Amino acid sequence: FWLMIKILIKKLSKKVSLPKYETSESSGMDISANIDSKINIKPGDTAIIPSGIALSIPKGFEAQIRPRSGLAAKQKISVLNTPGTIDADYRGEIKVILINHSRELFTVENGQRIAQMVICPIVQVQLEEVDVLSETKRGKDGFGSTGK
Repeated sequence: FWLMIKILIKKLSKKVSLPKYETSESSGMDISANIDSKINIKPGDTAIIPSGIALSIPKGFEAQIRPRSGLAAKQKISVLNTPGTIDADYRGEIKVILINHSRELFTVENGQRIAQMVICPIVQVQLEEVDVLSETKRGKDGFGSTGK
């Protein structure tokens, strides 16, 4: 099963490269930095990096902004609010909140691939308040309760 939907994209600068799938079976498209000058992120700090693009996402979908595994594994750079959500009714510039988990200064350069974007279907629910929930084997047991 392979679903293909059309999403309208607007370049906010002529120098922006559009996100693209790196392989035919990739789930995420790489997003690149669109900046006029380098941005240094000190260890433990964050920076909001503009992408130079805006989207028109169809109702019933969202864009999730996720870390690139190579940046995370090799340089300890991640997306702070993982996954970042771009709602269907947002039309502004997509910006990525990067965090530097390393002990080294990290420099973001224009055109550098900084995150990946995955388009996902969403479900909205109707909440119904009740006094009692159904019982389960796990019950109220939380963090780590199911073992290793």
